[in-house]
Amino acid sequence: MSEQTDLVAEIEAVEAKLAEAKASITRRFIGQERVVELTLTAILCGGHALLIGLPGLGKTRLVETFSTVLGLQGNRIQFTPDLMPADILGSEVLDTAEDGTRKFRFIPGPIFCQLLMADEINRASPRTQSALLQAMQEKTVTVAGEDRPLDAPFHVLATQNPIEQEGTYPLPEAQLDRFLVQIDVEYPDRATEKEILLATTGVSEDEAHQVFTRDELIAAQALLRRMPVGDSVVELILDLVRAFRPDEPGVSDRVRDTVAWGPGPRAAQALMLTVRARALLQGRLAPNAEDVINMARPVLSHRMALNFAARARGDSLAELIETTAAGLANGAETGTGAAA
Repeated sequence: MSEQTDLVAEIEAVEAKLAEAKASITRRFIGQERVVELTLTAILCGGHALLIGLPGLGKTRLVETFSTVLGLQGNRIQFTPDLMPADILGSEVLDTAEDGTRKFRFIPGPIFCQLLMADEINRASPRTQSALLQAMQEKTVTVAGEDRPLDAPFHVLATQNPIEQEGTYPLPEAQLDRFLVQIDVEYPDRATEKEILLATTGVSEDEAHQVFTRDELIAAQALLRRMPVGDSVVELILDLVRAFRPDEPGVSDRVRDTVAWGPGPRAAQALMLTVRARALLQGRLAPNAEDVINMARPVLSHRMALNFAARARGDSLAELIETTAAGLANGAETGTGAAA
């Protein structure tokens, strides 16, 4: 009983700090509560996020603000077609000492930080993207045959322009799968845009302040994994992931005729973590079915694809995910099973 009481007290303490962090972030990143919540979710889960949106929507500002509020050392890399792996990871140089002896010295690249902004990540060549892939998955980089661990925590917030694709290199499926969530950054509404104009074109702007230290953030990430998840939520996550695999027995005709390939086990792992984070951000002690529905699109949309016929018809992957998730949740509540 004492252990449960301690867990509740720890969760409530983290919830209070998260509320303060959200308030500090939204002072500089106005009117994008959903984007802020999903980015916080990714970092709380110890993962990476892919932000997709047009230029000028504040993605760079968001990453800078998160670096300040979460107490993390941040770096930014502008990805270009001529960017090489050494420009990210670092390289060895040959030093000559005063006595004439020579030895190699490693100069760390910008990836040696705690929060990395990979700006326009799809503009770099596959060779450069593969160098980033090892860091994202293994939290270490290999240079000149030596493994060099990255600092903890390590997170990548990558941005991508969904419109301009000329001269870009689409991210391979293996790399997309390493992003915990895909976050769509959309245009603000008129009232929000007016607020942004007034807040950012004057003599001074609101500043974010640090809320977390590095150690406090690591402790919050560990606490997240201790949060209980009910059996009904676990079963809903499994139903949802398996409902999008076209070769799975019992899937709907719509999925079988629409989906080229579905999400793998890493998607279920991502859902288990992100529903906990959403519950934590909303001041609850455990996730529920609503959390699964809410996180379905950002977790699954980059882990599955429509087939050619579905794309030709103009089918929407986002709509398919949302309607299937809602149907499954309603079926679980009424006891009628999966619906798609």
